[in-house]
Amino acid sequence: MIPQSRYTARPMKHCDTLISPRWCIPVRPSGEVLLEHAVIVTDGRIVDVLPLTDAGQKYQPSISLDRPDHVLIPGFVNAHTHAAMTLMRGFADDLPLEAWLNEGIWPAEKRWVSEDMVRDGTELAIAEMLRGGVTCFSDQYWYPETVAESAVDLHIRANVGTPIIEFPTAWAGSLTEYLEKGSELVHDAYADHPLITSCFAPQSSAALSDDGFVELRVLADQLDVPIQIHLHETAKEIENSLEKTGMRPFERLNQLGLVNSSLLAVHAVHMEDDEIAKMAETSVSIAHCPQSNLKLASGIAPIIDYRAAGVTVGLGTDGAASNNTLDMLSEMRIAALLAKARADDASALSATAALSMATLDSAASLGLANDIGSIEAGKWADLTCVNLSPLHSQPVYDPVSQLVYTARAEQVSDVWVAGHHQLENGDLTHIDTASIRARGNEWRQRFSGEISWS
Repeated sequence: MIPQSRYTARPMKHCDTLISPRWCIPVRPSGEVLLEHAVIVTDGRIVDVLPLTDAGQKYQPSISLDRPDHVLIPGFVNAHTHAAMTLMRGFADDLPLEAWLNEGIWPAEKRWVSEDMVRDGTELAIAEMLRGGVTCFSDQYWYPETVAESAVDLHIRANVGTPIIEFPTAWAGSLTEYLEKGSELVHDAYADHPLITSCFAPQSSAALSDDGFVELRVLADQLDVPIQIHLHETAKEIENSLEKTGMRPFERLNQLGLVNSSLLAVHAVHMEDDEIAKMAETSVSIAHCPQSNLKLASGIAPIIDYRAAGVTVGLGTDGAASNNTLDMLSEMRIAALLAKARADDASALSATAALSMATLDSAASLGLANDIGSIEAGKWADLTCVNLSPLHSQPVYDPVSQLVYTARAEQVSDVWVAGHHQLENGDLTHIDTASIRARGNEWRQRFSGEISWS
């Protein structure tokens, strides 16, 4: 006789959400594509990834979502942006970086940057990013506490950078005050918040004296806080550093003790072989922003060399003022195409590698790979669903290839951040887009001089 336990049905487990796409790309293991699988979410985390037939027997969901023409991937992780600068989209176009900054961006920022401007610009950016499948972004701008507040209010994950410089601005008056405010953000306001992490973010190697960098390094080490910095973005930046200090920026940072596993080098367009080797040796990560680099004519970063050396390369959009979008799908496509052209090798950066750069590798560059960046049990349910049924994405031989080379931001149908359904069938569920548009237009009028408000 068969024991009773062998033929008695087991009770089904409750779960919050069961998502069943046509394809599921977990990113890790690399290259794996799951057909007819379900992703199970409870209390904001992924609890299981299993065949759909098994899921139907094992779980009783509160919400079950079928996406028959869609691919489910980890949410995109935008490794570098300046969210509030979305209000400057198109403001000073078609200028080289130095002129773009000195003649366009910095004068406008000096006049208009405020807590209100940062809030309104950040909310516009968050709405755009969620609509395009981004579930986490790393930001570097003024009023970082306002960036963090906006991210929490609109429920998106954010790595918030505290600006560190040595001259006064509307936000802080001295290096000491910048460091104190950064420490407060890290250890008091958001120390244990599930959506917010922090870093120190000097604008470039020119932002601080040697003593200032040493003070920053000591504090960052004490607090165990990473540092991100624009580094070797242009040839002019390197030339200026050589004239002023006798060293390339990377060499100077290395001498000052900042080249280590806590450093995220943003752009890193112009690196020499010995510098790449040192990056790999010390586990420095890179945030690659190809479209911004192209638009500002900064150059094409040798990301194949970085990856071959073992350097972690994440993907970022930079700010909308220099991109002009926050679209990680187009960023993936450009990154892959540029890598092939620079390497003179069509296999140089595959679609699978590009997707990893935009998800798991970006998460790793921010120190978040244990929590996000792949579809694995135990990680936060930061998920993006993309509809591959439009004509320009048909037919589908390889869903990864179609995602990277054909998909557009408007094909993103659903987004979850820590299990919260932020985008459903293409509609933002918790964001007043009409209000965001209206405030954006008000700022356009201010920046263009149509109105002048104190």
